[in-house]
Amino acid sequence: MVRRLAERRFAAGQLRSLLPYAGRGLVAGTVAVHLVAGAAPIGFMVGTGLALQDLAGGGAGGWLALAAASFLVQQALAPLQLVLSRRVQRRVDAACIERLSSFALRGASLAGLEKPEVADRLSQADEAFEQWTLTPGAAVEGALALTARYTQLVGALVVLLVAVGPWPALAGAFVAVVARLGQTEAFNRWGHVIRDIRRLRRRAGYVRELATSTRAAKEIRTLGLVDWLDQRYVAEDQAVLDTLWTSRRRVYGAPFVGYALAALVGSVVALLVVARTDADVAQVSVAVQALILCGRFGVVFPEADVKLVYGRGAWQALLELEDIARREGATTGDASAGGAGAVTAPRRSVRLEGVQFGYRPDRPVLDELELELPAGTSTALIGVNGAGKTTLVKVLTGMYTPQGGSVLVDGTDLRTLDVDAWQRAFAITFQDYLRYELPLRENVAMGAIAHRDDDEGIRAELERVGLGDLLAELPAGLDTPLTRALPGGRDLSGGQWQRLALARSLFAVRHGASVLVLDEPTAQLDARGEAEFYDTFLDLTRGVTSLVISHRFSTVRRADRIVVLDAGRVTEVGTHDELVARGGQYARMFEVQARRFTAENDQEVAR
Repeated sequence: MVRRLAERRFAAGQLRSLLPYAGRGLVAGTVAVHLVAGAAPIGFMVGTGLALQDLAGGGAGGWLALAAASFLVQQALAPLQLVLSRRVQRRVDAACIERLSSFALRGASLAGLEKPEVADRLSQADEAFEQWTLTPGAAVEGALALTARYTQLVGALVVLLVAVGPWPALAGAFVAVVARLGQTEAFNRWGHVIRDIRRLRRRAGYVRELATSTRAAKEIRTLGLVDWLDQRYVAEDQAVLDTLWTSRRRVYGAPFVGYALAALVGSVVALLVVARTDADVAQVSVAVQALILCGRFGVVFPEADVKLVYGRGAWQALLELEDIARREGATTGDASAGGAGAVTAPRRSVRLEGVQFGYRPDRPVLDELELELPAGTSTALIGVNGAGKTTLVKVLTGMYTPQGGSVLVDGTDLRTLDVDAWQRAFAITFQDYLRYELPLRENVAMGAIAHRDDDEGIRAELERVGLGDLLAELPAGLDTPLTRALPGGRDLSGGQWQRLALARSLFAVRHGASVLVLDEPTAQLDARGEAEFYDTFLDLTRGVTSLVISHRFSTVRRADRIVVLDAGRVTEVGTHDELVARGGQYARMFEVQARRFTAENDQEVAR
């Protein structure tokens, strides 16, 4: 009981922390309406009971007017209750969505978001806002709606006390409290069950999303995965349902029967006590109605109970997300603390000095890495898969904080700088670049969204990457949605999307980005597109500090410097000719790739 009371106080504290989002005036008005709406049924109960007595005695029926007025007030306030409650919910949810978005985009590090415990809670909070029914705002709405219910209960107990004495009132209070405790205890335990299986629900949701989205439709159909996916979803869903049904029997089985029996016994005793009193017909009629109202506290309150359990669960998930970020110290605010201010462009160099980083403590991905990127020069980075190339970029941009060593911008540790400002200095094309289901204009302007009205600049960069002909073909030009899911939309080929991603980065450079990072920039281009990229490489990277990651030596050989990364360390640095002459790892990798292209050319000549 002590534990449960502590949990109730904790839950009430969580809900109170949400009230400021709704606003004092709106909360006060909503509570006032709920109070009047809760008192109206008591007026109707008393009015009808006494009206029956008056009518039996030939009275004028004044109490009937009270009953009618109470009924009309209750009916008139019902829509107002709904409107005010929805407004409370929307205000709270708007603030919570902003808070969740801020956490996901700013409050948590990328490494933090990739943790399973964070992903589970983020999925739970995100799922609540997708449904728009069981949200933190709904929990606040439900808590305020209980005002009407408990106003009815207090009114019913007062009626019992006045009409038939203290003992029926005590019995009615016992019935209401026991029945309500049974419901709330069951709902509370059920809420714990839902939170405990969030990982199972996330897995089932992922499989369902695969089956219902167009993202994976091509592979699912061409590889004949429909039956397998169907079976996998059944298995994942069954795992959720089996857990739910097992837990439901435990939660709503014997404990619920015990509470129900106690409430039933209390109701029978209360009715017997009322029957043995000397009360008249009106008093008995009112008392029986009051006891029925007390007994109704054993049912689910649809306007409150489910919303409180699930909606508060979503709010608790959000609070736990923030708590995890605080405990880990993995926030961009922590990283940007310091007095050095913002650095928007390296003037001399960016240096990774003794950088140590790993996703697991016993498996470093970057191991005492030493690398310098001189300002205004192009550096190419090569290495086998798993060498740490993409991880290096994430550390360089401040997305990951080194576990050892430092990232120095003109000699200043990145930890003391404004990381947000530093990241805005980058123009990056990741290997897994995003394909926004937005118009062509926004897809390019995402590199510098504040300049999305620069149509001339957008067109110039599209021409620069070889998409001028595509732009001329699109029916709505820059306003054409790049998805077939929208009217007038059009999808692009893989190579066209890669060119567009390059245009996005170049647009960012046009508007002030000073560090260009290209991760496998020609992976989806055909031979002609790749050759065009090589021819314009020096022009694309001129004047900016650039880092190009590629497995294709025809790309990297044009860089000012080439860096070989192996097992998280830099093993070779130099120009293409220097590294080939050295006969090391780079020379061996170049020879293997050159031999393959030579063989392909020989086969082409033979044909």
